[in-house]
Amino acid sequence: MTGADNIRNSIIDKLLTITNQEYLTALYQLVNKSNVNDDCINLSEAQILMLNMSDDDIKNNRVISQKELDKTDLEWLKSL
Repeated sequence: MTGADNIRNSIIDKLLTITNQEYLTALYQLVNKSNVNDDCINLSEAQILMLNMSDDDIKNNRVISQKELDKTDLEWLKSL
């Protein structure tokens, strides 16, 4: 189950406990008016290439942790 599925299920569980009709109506209007965009986004060739390169990096374990990245960024900033 994805993170979005978990969030959705949690929201549904909470909605089932709400009995206040005005509150539910307001939530319904909020959700109903939300702009959910299911349009596909066309990527440029350069974007597709970059995504493929990042997939290759992940497959070949050419990655570093966020902590390591923060450390190298801080070192770089100090050198300026």
